[in-house]
Amino acid sequence: MMTNLTTPPHTFENSLAFAQQADAQDPLRPMRERYHFPQSTEGRPVLYYTGNSLGLQPKQTAAYVQEVLHKWASQGVEGHFVGDTRWYDYHHALKPAAARIVGALPEEVTLMNTLTVNLHLLMVSFYRPSPTRYKIMMEAGAFPSDQYAVESQVRHHGYSPDAAIVELSPRPGEHTLRPEDILQAIQAEGDSLALVMLGGVNYYTGQLFDMQAITKAAHQVGAVVGFDLAHAAGNVALSLHDWDVDFAAWCTYKYLNSSPGGVSGVFIHQRHAQNTELHRFAGWWGYDDKTRFEMKKGFKAIPNADGWQLSNGQILTLAAHKAALQLFDEVGMEALIAKSRQLTAYLEFVIKEAAADQPDALTIITPADPQARGCQLSILTDHRGKQLFDYLHQHGVIPDWREPNVIRFAPVPMYNSFEEVYQLGQLLSQALKLY
Repeated sequence: MMTNLTTPPHTFENSLAFAQQADAQDPLRPMRERYHFPQSTEGRPVLYYTGNSLGLQPKQTAAYVQEVLHKWASQGVEGHFVGDTRWYDYHHALKPAAARIVGALPEEVTLMNTLTVNLHLLMVSFYRPSPTRYKIMMEAGAFPSDQYAVESQVRHHGYSPDAAIVELSPRPGEHTLRPEDILQAIQAEGDSLALVMLGGVNYYTGQLFDMQAITKAAHQVGAVVGFDLAHAAGNVALSLHDWDVDFAAWCTYKYLNSSPGGVSGVFIHQRHAQNTELHRFAGWWGYDDKTRFEMKKGFKAIPNADGWQLSNGQILTLAAHKAALQLFDEVGMEALIAKSRQLTAYLEFVIKEAAADQPDALTIITPADPQARGCQLSILTDHRGKQLFDYLHQHGVIPDWREPNVIRFAPVPMYNSFEEVYQLGQLLSQALKLY
């Protein structure tokens, strides 16, 4: 596990010399060489700021995927049961590392399917509405897939989305939700609230929600709590077990760098995971693995999170995830978050420097408090937003555009550098002067 950066926070300079010195002091700097970087048209590595959408490929990934392909070619179906990495229980070896990232016990975590599929499966178990307790609370700006999943779930139970979905919106003129407003909304809904399901980090604004406080407040009114951690897993500190969260799911292709559309992770708190009578949609791979091949009728769940599995593991994507998880285990979340806070603060600094003469041109809508964000900064632009975005893209930067006028930047601590952040600031300054 690597040590933390020694550079004191908030002593930044908008200079190449400062950025290079910060990189020289960065204990995570060698990790950059463990990833493939796309190349610009000039043959240089791009300035990659979209790890919040698709993380870069670890160089070890190809070897692990090729290992699976070779085993398939040479052993066929026998690959399920022979060798050190047999496919039958391939995911078992990945559970401890995945659990460390989200602050869970290994038995509370499994790897299966994709994110929205898992959200539906989890809501089958944890959204059990009654005539009086039937509402789901979520943020108004949730990712569309979450909105569609929740809408279809309440319709499935015979409720109108307008009546059953409580959406939390920022106060007029504000961009993010105030923590106290979330807690007050939970208390106000009280006995009518069946489920609170928020994104751990909002995809649009980059706001990190206080999941511990939200969980406590929801439990006090008798509601169940789940989180979509697509933008949180591998990005922020998580302690799902200790926070008493009921369930969560996340994708692994963003900050976890585990292949496009890669396998999803699931957390189910120990008290639920051990309850084999809990309502669920069942499949063969969730059946007691000691007697699975007896092919008996009557579902008998594995008494941990694996009991929610439907089908055998997606081995090729699990192999890619294995390569990524090993790097996270090597570094540790504590060191990653320490660098993330420094790197993100430096990005905030250079963005403000770039727009110093035009302060209304770029507005950072992500919370300024490091405790209320991960590494993503969302920039609200003026009417020149798309021109700024296109200029950056033409000059070797890969940021992310979100309608109507937000550019998202995610300086990922595993592989982004301070020098890259400085270069981005210079390009932003040039673009603002040009347009």
